[in-house]
Amino acid sequence: MEVDFSTLDGSRCYALMIRAITPRPIAWVSTVSSKGVPNLAPFSYFAGVGSSPPTLMFSTSLKSDGSPKDTQRNVEATGEFVVNIVPYSLRTPMAVSAGDFPYEESEFDHTGLTPVPSTKVQPPRLLESPINFECRVHEIVKIGSAAAVFGIIEWMHIDDRILNAEQKIDPELLDSIGRMGGLSYSRTCDRFEI
Repeated sequence: MEVDFSTLDGSRCYALMIRAITPRPIAWVSTVSSKGVPNLAPFSYFAGVGSSPPTLMFSTSLKSDGSPKDTQRNVEATGEFVVNIVPYSLRTPMAVSAGDFPYEESEFDHTGLTPVPSTKVQPPRLLESPINFECRVHEIVKIGSAAAVFGIIEWMHIDDRILNAEQKIDPELLDSIGRMGGLSYSRTCDRFEI
């Protein structure tokens, strides 16, 4: 099969990309509105960008009505966000937080999860997540209907329960999940070394 992306609409491009670029880690992004309403939403277009300065990126698209998603509105207004890593144990509340809730409602309320104060940024971090990256926006690059948010990591929280004897993050204890195509996800429990 050969695919000329210039002939496809965005939904067909999306369908092909999410099934080919796998597994994708999930940035469970917490933000806060300019009025102080916390928001929590998952994004699977997410990656580390560099370590000097420590930078990560996640990408959000527009809602079906063409307006920006709450996360994009909040990072544009406040310049801050937290990326929380999603372990397998939090898969269901993560899926719930992807729902289309009104802007003035917090996903924390719908999921039963616990927002706790961050150290360096205003948005709360997610208590139940084993890893939290507190970030300040470096740049937001808009490409078509997407907004790629680049953030400088200011602070990192690591739950001691996921550290091994050498004080390194143990991937088995972390048990993070990744996004596959459609509604499919994967776990990081099947690993090998080369």
